[in-house]
Amino acid sequence: MSDSWLWMEASALGHGIGAGEIDPVALTQHYLAAAEGHEYGERIYARLTVDRALSEAQAAKARAAAGERLGPLDGVPVSWKDLFDSAGVATESGSALLKDRVPEQDCAVLARATAAGLICLGKTHMSELAFSGLGYNPVTATSPCVNDVEAVAGGSSSGAAASVAFGLAAAAIGSDTGGSVRVPSAWNDLVGLKTTAGLIPNDGVVPLAPRFDTVGPLTRSVADAALLLPILTGHAAHGAPDLDGATLGGTRIGLLETVAFDDIRDAPAAGFDSARARIEAAGAQVTAFGAPCVTEAMALAGILYTSEAYAVWGERIEEDPDLMFDRVRERFRSGRDYTAVEYIRAWHTLECLRDDWLDLTAGFDAVILPTVPTLPPARDRVATDSAYFVAENLLSLRNTRIGNLLGLCALTLPTGTPSAGISLLAPPMDEDRLLRLGAAVEAALV
Repeated sequence: MSDSWLWMEASALGHGIGAGEIDPVALTQHYLAAAEGHEYGERIYARLTVDRALSEAQAAKARAAAGERLGPLDGVPVSWKDLFDSAGVATESGSALLKDRVPEQDCAVLARATAAGLICLGKTHMSELAFSGLGYNPVTATSPCVNDVEAVAGGSSSGAAASVAFGLAAAAIGSDTGGSVRVPSAWNDLVGLKTTAGLIPNDGVVPLAPRFDTVGPLTRSVADAALLLPILTGHAAHGAPDLDGATLGGTRIGLLETVAFDDIRDAPAAGFDSARARIEAAGAQVTAFGAPCVTEAMALAGILYTSEAYAVWGERIEEDPDLMFDRVRERFRSGRDYTAVEYIRAWHTLECLRDDWLDLTAGFDAVILPTVPTLPPARDRVATDSAYFVAENLLSLRNTRIGNLLGLCALTLPTGTPSAGISLLAPPMDEDRLLRLGAAVEAALV
């Protein structure tokens, strides 16, 4: 048993299991012991699923011994954000409104992962009901950022990112409605994939804004994200996207100037500029452009997100409003006064703007922008300064929300500057090509 296992990529662990060099049971025990004994373990995991994990690991060990592994990640331990239903284990979505809620069956995507041999280590902490980009949650727990443990980890998949960044899971599964995979991935120097809405089923996933909710992995590498994607989509038999020989030579990359650089802080700007230079040096042609449709789409975010979220949660919130963190509660409530006419008109406008974006960017292989224009703020200030919480929350989600509003798939990669990520945007349902391009960018940034 080796501590190096805790820091290996999921793909490398899977290879070691297949080669007979790593025992899935020992590996799982090592991760569970690390989580139980970690200084921040209780702020990262809401609960560990010890019995389930060990049972699944025993089955993976038997398959490996018989030469009947289910795939390249069979026997690899991963964590799950606490909004994915898991049979017989509490799923509370970071909220006292759902305290002691125990589903009877696994959600669809967890069932798929289990069928592919992934080991479920447990459920990770998150922003309350997934409605914050900071990851601050005084109701349950606030996970730390790997680069500054006094800062928040980013949300809403805060514990998911921390579980990987602190070596307590080989990969994590989170959700992204307005940036909830990408913000914590960027702030914890991970790879995060935001999938196209509808690609992965949300059956059994606690909702926030159903038309925007997506499922995606947080990983140590693009290769790991590529291996997880077909498992999550239910196409494991088809294999992962081909990343071999990926290159930036001859690629055309758009650099979005509209909105994405407004009020950007020094470190994220420096990280992005450095990444851009390395991308160009690797052979990509980078062209800056403006996109009025982005400005127009961002103006619709308030009505679309808050109307959906309050429609889902308003009745339950008003039954016990004092159970909620007040700043998250009031964010939900901001959607209660929009009319159906306003909401429907906003969606009609957004659909037209999505078409405008695809026309405008048709000549690019992808579009790049800074993942988050700010660094993770200090937990204590977020806790005590309401105006600061609101401002930083909106700024943390501003750039990532562009991809959600425009219906795109997106990938964030670390730039080498701590807590500064670079994102690639691609058309909807184009994840395979995005990951191949992401592998080339990743190689350029090493």
